[in-house]
Amino acid sequence: MRKYAIPALLSLALIFPGAVAFAQMPTSIARPPRPAAKADSKEAAKTPEKAVSKSVSRPDALLLPASFSGWDSVSVTQAIPKPVTDPAQADSANAAALKEYGFTDALMRNYTRDSDTLKIRALRFTDASGAYGAYSYYRQSGWPREEIGTGAASDHNRVLFWLGNVVIDSQFSRISAMSGSELRDLASTIPIPAGNKSLAPPILASLPQKDMDGQTTHYALGPAGYAGSGGVLPPELVGFNRGAETATATYALRSGPATLTIIDYPTPQMAAAQEQGIAAYLKAGNTPQHPFTKPLQDSNPAAIEVRRTGPLVTVVSGDAISDEAHKLLTSVHYEADMSAIPGQPNNEIQKTAQLLVAIITLVVVMFVAAVLLAIFLGGGRALYRYLRGKPISSVYDEEFIRIDLSE
Repeated sequence: MRKYAIPALLSLALIFPGAVAFAQMPTSIARPPRPAAKADSKEAAKTPEKAVSKSVSRPDALLLPASFSGWDSVSVTQAIPKPVTDPAQADSANAAALKEYGFTDALMRNYTRDSDTLKIRALRFTDASGAYGAYSYYRQSGWPREEIGTGAASDHNRVLFWLGNVVIDSQFSRISAMSGSELRDLASTIPIPAGNKSLAPPILASLPQKDMDGQTTHYALGPAGYAGSGGVLPPELVGFNRGAETATATYALRSGPATLTIIDYPTPQMAAAQEQGIAAYLKAGNTPQHPFTKPLQDSNPAAIEVRRTGPLVTVVSGDAISDEAHKLLTSVHYEADMSAIPGQPNNEIQKTAQLLVAIITLVVVMFVAAVLLAIFLGGGRALYRYLRGKPISSVYDEEFIRIDLSE
């Protein structure tokens, strides 16, 4: 039996550390899909644009440099411009929307190069969610896409892009083939925050990518930003006072264009309550008491529909047929993210529970190991006796004494 005992002990030595390591693994807990810093969730949010330039991670640096790519600020010989903290000073016509997006400060600078001029307005926000929202607010649908920063678009001599928590609005006196490269050089000097503040809104990941026009997406955190970016529903019906945020996009379906609106609420209960009000408004139709907005008036009545999934309320409108609009609506699914929170301290109850789990796991592993060893040793011995033509059990062996008298 000694030759069987040694492999058995080695097997137990290998199994025991594995059992203890398995028992000490951290347990997963449910994490809300809306982290505190708007990070998220599915790969930190998939933005409709692709990052094409790198920036310095110096959040306390000046928003705009004195010169770049041959452009020199006219303030080099004058007083250095000071940042403004009042959104009305940065953009009086859109001050309410900027405030909703978390505006913190702005810097305006004029640059010259030979006879050309360049006016740049840099707007900084609390995080990247606000910056993307402001960028989508200023960018009109149909503007050509540019490869600058995290996302960019242009309208003749005006080029708009965002990076981190900063939005850059530039106005050239004369656009050239090198204007994009020059702005990419500028983007490399823009200070961006580190951590969750540099992540885009997670709600963007809920927008279906098929047939979507990425240059028509809009993100809103309040009624001013929602209405200013062409929101489909009346702002008071959305429920921004309850912490809602919205994402909209246009889809090129076969039967016609459709607009998908996603409203994200803090809890599914809030979403259920708001869905009832939105459904009642849409069902009542365009009446003098509750008139439709311009986008709803231009939509196919049969294609207008509302649906809820978890804390998300989705509304489809536009000129598509009912079947295609319904298919687009049902393509939005809410998925709760499950992950462990790193660095979460354990209390005494959690430590006791982990100890009990470790003990139970060890007992189960030892029991399974004993059964496997019994099968291996007992079965192997029985097979050995069977191959030698003896009975499987040794109960039937005859006991006798043998004396060697050959000498």
